[in-house]
Amino acid sequence: MLGSRLITAIVVVVGVPAATVGYVALVEWLVGRLPFIWRRRLRPWLWAGPALAFLGVYLVYPMVYTFVLSFKNANSSKFVGIDNYKYVFTNASSLTTLRNNLYWLVLLAGAVVVFGLLFAVLFDRVRYEPVVKGVIFLPMAISFVAASVIWKLQYDYQPLGVAQTGTFNGLIVALGGQPVAWLVDRAVNNFALILVGVWMWTGYGMVILSAALKGIPVELIEAARVDGATEIQILFRIIIPMMGSTIAVVATTMVINALKAFDIVYVMTSGNYGTDVMANQMYKQMFLFNNFGVASAVAVVLLIAIVPVMLINIRRFRIQEALR
Repeated sequence: MLGSRLITAIVVVVGVPAATVGYVALVEWLVGRLPFIWRRRLRPWLWAGPALAFLGVYLVYPMVYTFVLSFKNANSSKFVGIDNYKYVFTNASSLTTLRNNLYWLVLLAGAVVVFGLLFAVLFDRVRYEPVVKGVIFLPMAISFVAASVIWKLQYDYQPLGVAQTGTFNGLIVALGGQPVAWLVDRAVNNFALILVGVWMWTGYGMVILSAALKGIPVELIEAARVDGATEIQILFRIIIPMMGSTIAVVATTMVINALKAFDIVYVMTSGNYGTDVMANQMYKQMFLFNNFGVASAVAVVLLIAIVPVMLINIRRFRIQEALR
């Protein structure tokens, strides 16, 4: 066993770089013997060939195969048409996941943009700016699983009369209130999970928006103040309009992350108590229920929902590049 692992390690460490160098040398040797016009045409494709092949095998093929599986039954033995998609859009539990994903989409994207912009503006050009922004950005350095474990402890619930081990319920009981089962109570549990996502992603939004804020000419803001504009007017009539494209990028990025939310829900509730989301449902259908048809249909629906947002992002990047 140890010998086979050692051989595998040697192949990976030595063989892969050697194969890469050999491929490059072979390509250049072959291209060097072609006419100049063919060299220009073929060299980019030959250099990009391995990467394109890698994408085709590990991205395009699985995507197409998943699309095919979405029209088959649970064990992929026969075609069932659009029955799996009917299940996704008519089954009560599936409709709950769609509703929860909508919550994530609206609240996560909205809160990250709002709090990110708020912190970027409040701590812009103050002496302790690096320290405060570093603290706010710190959750981004924690994995989603670790953050979920931390917040699960914060939300911990004990019945009234028993010492509370969760931070939130400890504060509530200390102030004379009733403890709340944050992860079980269907009235608050989805919002409690989304709060974890907001806590993690706000630092990202703040950094991106802060960079855009520093790109606004100080003279423009000072001129507005001289003309009698209040800070609120400067924020809504100068800062936000000039940061519109960056705000859109942050918002669309958060929409993508909200649609594929999985880690937080899986670790904290496993999708129970009405907190399930589409990515978690896909995981359960495939690995717990062995229903590859429905799991593939959910994956395709997620892909279709994310693609337009990605295209909007790409279009905005192209517009920005054209303006430079």
